[in-house]
Amino acid sequence: MSAVTAAGPATRAAAPARRRPRRRAGKALLGLAGIVTVVVLIELLPRLGVVDPRFLPPFSEMFSALVERVQTPEFWTAFRQTLTTWAIGLAIAMVAGVVVGIVIGSVPFLREATASTIEFLRPIPSVALIPLAVLLYGTGMQATLLLVVYASFWQVLVQVLYGVQDVDPVARDTARSYRFRTLTQARTVTWPTALPYVVTGFRLAATVALILTITGELIIGTPGLGKLLAVAQQSGAVASMYALVIVTGLLGVAVNLFARLVERRILRWHPSVRRETAS
Repeated sequence: MSAVTAAGPATRAAAPARRRPRRRAGKALLGLAGIVTVVVLIELLPRLGVVDPRFLPPFSEMFSALVERVQTPEFWTAFRQTLTTWAIGLAIAMVAGVVVGIVIGSVPFLREATASTIEFLRPIPSVALIPLAVLLYGTGMQATLLLVVYASFWQVLVQVLYGVQDVDPVARDTARSYRFRTLTQARTVTWPTALPYVVTGFRLAATVALILTITGELIIGTPGLGKLLAVAQQSGAVASMYALVIVTGLLGVAVNLFARLVERRILRWHPSVRRETAS
């Protein structure tokens, strides 16, 4: 009887662990079922005459156009240009957002003096800067970079400001009483508290940066996938246009998965990430 009783808690603890893979597999199957349903609908609606095939061709035609696209050097050159613009813009926004956020958040006077300015500039749509970007840089990569950096910077800055405000006042006062240098305070007191907010800003900025990269290429004409998409639309290659839309969608999924991976790696010690991993 005692042996059975002793084994009881261990058995009950092992049961949730066995259910976790099943739960994850169930979520994956549901996601796959949703994708298959959308693909089937896109294939059937034009063939049944529900929508005009000239504007929405069957998925099989989109897939054929996609296979043809990926076999051309032009596609991979545009793909590389899009990733380059995205990565450079995101890196600039991250560095600027973290540095400016820590400086402003750590000085109460600066935080109060810049609050209204930040709230005024942050809601301005980045696409409203397209005329300025074209005026300054023409159709080069710098024009799209201006949009990417502007939109992504606010995502990071606001999160860092929240993170700095969340620092324990006792810890901050203790560091000051021990006369820690400014950089030492930022490294040992401010940064550990702000890091989860920084990672959240990175995850948000990564998606926004990709959206603005494609938008800039599409509207301004900066070399990349967005420009290829615009050329396909203007030339009437509808299936090829949708194929490029699929590529940009898959790229967005990849960016989101990459950001989540970075978050789990950096914040593996954080309770929220540990709960997510355990579930």
